Amino acid sequence: MIAFHVLGQLEVRAGARDLAPTAPRVKAVLALLALNANRVVSTDTLFAELWDDRPPRSAATTLQTYVYQLRRILDSVPRGERRCEIVTKAPGYELRTGRTDAERFLTLAEQGRCLWRQGHVTEAAERLRQALGLWRGEALADINLGPELTMHKAHLCELRLRVLELRIQADARLGRHQELIPELRSLVAEHRLNERLHAQLIDSLRAAGYRAEALQAYQDLRKVLRTELGLEPTPEVQRLQAEVLNGAHGGSVTALLRTG
Repeated sequence: MIAFHVLGQLEVRAGARDLAPTAPRVKAVLALLALNANRVVSTDTLFAELWDDRPPRSAATTLQTYVYQLRRILDSVPRGERRCEIVTKAPGYELRTGRTDAERFLTLAEQGRCLWRQGHVTEAAERLRQALGLWRGEALADINLGPELTMHKAHLCELRLRVLELRIQADARLGRHQELIPELRSLVAEHRLNERLHAQLIDSLRAAGYRAEALQAYQDLRKVLRTELGLEPTPEVQRLQAEVLNGAHGGSVTALLRTG
């Protein structure tokens, strides 16, 4: 059965084989169809992705050629094994398939959020970890992005970050603070203005007994915010710092990190 992967480099997996096209615009068409699996993508949307607001006169014919090339790739797998097809359906094309890693990610993420809301923290952490494990790097990593795919990528990356934040919160609830500290240090370096991640680092350092490092992590955040945005940390983060100073085990971080 063919599986379409977009959470990393584009892959079209048929067993051990990767059937992904190499031509940049053909890859872009396939990526847009895969991200909208089982939904029609209009020709206007595909034109916008491939040529922005300047489609050539031959755009319709060229797009038909790209779709033909994709159909030939799928046809190289026996129909009973591939269970997918690209159909022409007004006002455009539809990739009919049940196997995309993006859809699987969204399903696992929603299951994790539901488990979290129900108080099943261990199960939620595991389900969210499974969702994040589907990512093989940067989404659509090997595709020249037009405006449509750029929006899709931004949306996926934002969802991934929110799932990651919730998984970290679940692990923290389970008392895994010591294990979280290296990961959180890396994340705050990557997402310098994300106060939620900074707050979780401060809280995990405090919970692990590193009071001085927790206070330094707060000062690092304060310096970044003042330098880059001219802002102070939110009141919740300021209360968290006060709790660290006083040796308290309050709940400021819980309010700030409430997710899902």
